[in-house]
Amino acid sequence: MKADASEAAAAVEEIVLTPIDLRKKLVQITLEKKKLTHVVAKVGIVLDITGSMQALYKNGTVQEVVERILAVASKFDDNGTLDVWVYDTHFSRLPSVTERDFVDYVQNKILNNHEIHKFGRNNEPPVMEDVIRKYTVEEDDGIPVFIIFINDGGVVKPIKKVITAASVQPIFWQFVGIGQSDFEVLKQLDTMEGRVVDNANFIHLDDIAAVSDEQLYDQLLNEFPSWLMAAKEKRIIRSS
Repeated sequence: MKADASEAAAAVEEIVLTPIDLRKKLVQITLEKKKLTHVVAKVGIVLDITGSMQALYKNGTVQEVVERILAVASKFDDNGTLDVWVYDTHFSRLPSVTERDFVDYVQNKILNNHEIHKFGRNNEPPVMEDVIRKYTVEEDDGIPVFIIFINDGGVVKPIKKVITAASVQPIFWQFVGIGQSDFEVLKQLDTMEGRVVDNANFIHLDDIAAVSDEQLYDQLLNEFPSWLMAAKEKRIIRSS
């Protein structure tokens, strides 16, 4: 009887798990595989809102991306929140998102927000400078920062200077290219010289909606462990 009761309880648990709970379980598996379970980090996402992204905002893909990355923040982040920026020629720093308020976040906080400049051309350095300002001036506490930067093609070349200058900061930049662009500049990140540590990585996903959560989390967190090690050696972040 006890075994039957245990099995029934397990079945009930599986039934009531929400999508965010299921994704958190997958993130936990990835963290264990990459030996990151002890790491505390702040997590932020920068979302391209240029004209070519319009369909992805309106069909729910960007909302899904926010929810998928929120699962990472929920396991990783020091306070379980995901910091959010959007950018085209201008940028906006948006309210952070949590498990309590992620439903319809993109519709409510981005698409319905008429103060946000949207669907123009791309200009990455200003939003990157604001990310750096938040985590090194406003919140200068030495906690590692993991930034996921979503872009659907074409970044301005001056981002190289920003990334190089930021290599002394406790920020790792994980660029995610979506769509069919060639991503010429972003592909050069791993071979950029003049940095104290390699503080950026690029992955290309033709159709991010078609990539499983397991694959996404594995690729997103692929180079973060090596950056953590290098940043500790250079005393950019504190050793735990």
